[in-house]
Amino acid sequence: MTTAISCANVSKRYGDVRAVDGVSFEVHEGEIFGMIGPNGAGKTTLIECVEGLRERDGGTVEVFGMDPERHTRAIRERTGIQLQSAALPQRIRVGEALDLFAAFYRRSTDWRSLLARLGLEGKARSYVERLSGGERQRVFIALALVNAPELVFLDELTTGLDPQARLAIWDVIRDIRDGGTTVFLTTHFMEEAERLCDRVALVDHGRIVALDTVPGLIASLGAENSMSFTLDGAVPAERLKAVDGVTKVEQVDGRVVIHGNGARFPHGALSVLAEDGLWAQDLRTRQPTLEDVFLALTGRELREGEAG
Repeated sequence: MTTAISCANVSKRYGDVRAVDGVSFEVHEGEIFGMIGPNGAGKTTLIECVEGLRERDGGTVEVFGMDPERHTRAIRERTGIQLQSAALPQRIRVGEALDLFAAFYRRSTDWRSLLARLGLEGKARSYVERLSGGERQRVFIALALVNAPELVFLDELTTGLDPQARLAIWDVIRDIRDGGTTVFLTTHFMEEAERLCDRVALVDHGRIVALDTVPGLIASLGAENSMSFTLDGAVPAERLKAVDGVTKVEQVDGRVVIHGNGARFPHGALSVLAEDGLWAQDLRTRQPTLEDVFLALTGRELREGEAG
């Protein structure tokens, strides 16, 4: 598997604060690599060291085998960056912005086809400030892709967007990856990381405290699944407890809640109810999520809009 980014023992201090404390990881070509972490975890500093926007104090960083501090121009030609605080001059049209950014590179793509790919066909003459939030975010993606990069950094891309616009941006990110571009994504949305990322690094106090696929991270938590429902009739608690995989049966606020391991115990529980002529109503299931992993490892809740 080819490596797009390699970091070994990267560190960065601000006075007595270790913003990045001996971080090591790799990003593989062709994957969507996600990074999450609470406020002040060091994500932004770490990413800026990788991008070559900030000088590190120690360790090594390689992007396509090159040091971003020494081979800045060569790396810029092969990467795209969408910053969390990205902004454009007032009264600039979409096409004008793309022409400007394309002029920064030796190689650029046909931005008109890029706009069509991003669902912005017909917006070239529109002022960026008059676009919807989702459309503006897609313009910033277009600016990050105008040089046809092999690797693109997307920082808090969907913060502030409504759910419909967020889903549309997710489709765009998948399309970017499917087109062969490696994506390095930072996000404050657990569902976004779960739905998009091939692997996720969880950063806290300047260190990577977990790095794996989303299923791998969730499995490492060792948390149980659960199902809950209401029931007209007596609860056959002892028979439900005997179902393979069930660890606990309880009644909470008028609902029957069954906890267990594995994916098969809900079917066994429903079979027991059916044998007794009982029907589970308002059935709900819950599986451990990436947010559960985050809370277990950091003890903090990740909120939208926090800086990293």
